Amino acid sequence: MRELYPEIEPYRTWRLAVDDIHELYVEECGNPQGLPVVFLHGGPGAGLSPFQRRFFDPARYRVVLFDQRGAGRSTPHADLRNNTTRHLVGDIEAIREKLGIERWVVFGGSWGSTLALAYAQAHPGRVLGLVLRGIFLARQGELSWFNQLGGGASWIFPERWARYLTHIPEDEHHDLVEAYWRRLDSDDEAVRLAAAMAWGNWEGGSTTLIHDPDEPGNFKDPKVAISVARAEVHYFRHAMFLEPNQLLRGLAPIRRIPATIVHGRYDIICPVKTACDLAAAWPEAKLHIVMAGHSAADPAIVDQLVLATDALADRFA
Repeated sequence: MRELYPEIEPYRTWRLAVDDIHELYVEECGNPQGLPVVFLHGGPGAGLSPFQRRFFDPARYRVVLFDQRGAGRSTPHADLRNNTTRHLVGDIEAIREKLGIERWVVFGGSWGSTLALAYAQAHPGRVLGLVLRGIFLARQGELSWFNQLGGGASWIFPERWARYLTHIPEDEHHDLVEAYWRRLDSDDEAVRLAAAMAWGNWEGGSTTLIHDPDEPGNFKDPKVAISVARAEVHYFRHAMFLEPNQLLRGLAPIRRIPATIVHGRYDIICPVKTACDLAAAWPEAKLHIVMAGHSAADPAIVDQLVLATDALADRFA
């Protein structure tokens, strides 16, 4: 089974102003002359982690990673102005142009898979290959599955769901996303933080195959919790700023781009049916369903992702 490549530090970090409000943090790792790849993190709002540099052979890849608007080290923190899928797609293209890269591999998981598909469909001529993990197509059923009353995830993680539900008064349970938004958009910092931590406890502790219902989640840092919760609820309220079924309807321009889809059989955040629906509409893509949850760190997911990036390096580097 393949493992992550060794830890690596960026050889360059820089910032890019993409409008009058937002400035992105960007880093480059690996071989400056290698095969370019852009890494798209999840959330939205989660920002980068050092382990995300390690899915790529540093001798063969030029790895470009960035914190999306309002996330991580991009500024202003947790700002939702001019923050839509269209804006983020434009940011990816602005980074590519700034670096003078003609074409690159696009790698994204969870929300990053959504953004990768949206970018590839908008700029198919700029994409050499796609590596997609934990597919999320932003359809209403997917949005309801995890965060609304009656969604299936609550039946699988009932202890954690009970804590998520307890944070909201019963008379607001009919629309939990809007209820959380009212608190995350409050003028009271304590109210915002409490809602963000409750949101993060539900999502952040539900990612791995081995589930501990009492584990507090992976958004313990209040700054991360705020940026993730605010960005996710902002995007969920607006159906991820995509038209209904947009990503499945828009596959024609990218059908011939080499693509690998990796999905955990027991992914509770993004159910495996979503990956199967994408693969059925895109038979040229390679689908790998593995014994894993949602987390990119689950060993079976790591194995397939590293195999996929190595295969693209064999083909293009």
